[in-house]
Amino acid sequence: MTDDFGIANQSENQPYEVISFAQKHGLTIPAADAVLFAKGPSRTACDAAAMAFLCAVAQYAKKQSAR
Repeated sequence: MTDDFGIANQSENQPYEVISFAQKHGLTIPAADAVLFAKGPSRTACDAAAMAFLCAVAQYAKKQSAR
């Protein structure tokens, strides 16, 4: 039986390194750096921001291809 009482793993509390974050989400280093800078050390917030960024890029590309 574990007695963690819902405490998050320490790795979840550590900020991402730019390269590993970029690789995880398929971002360029400058884009990953911008997301990490904007969203701070929270991995959850950074992951959500990366997904939002990728969705925005996909929407923009879709609009451009329709022209």
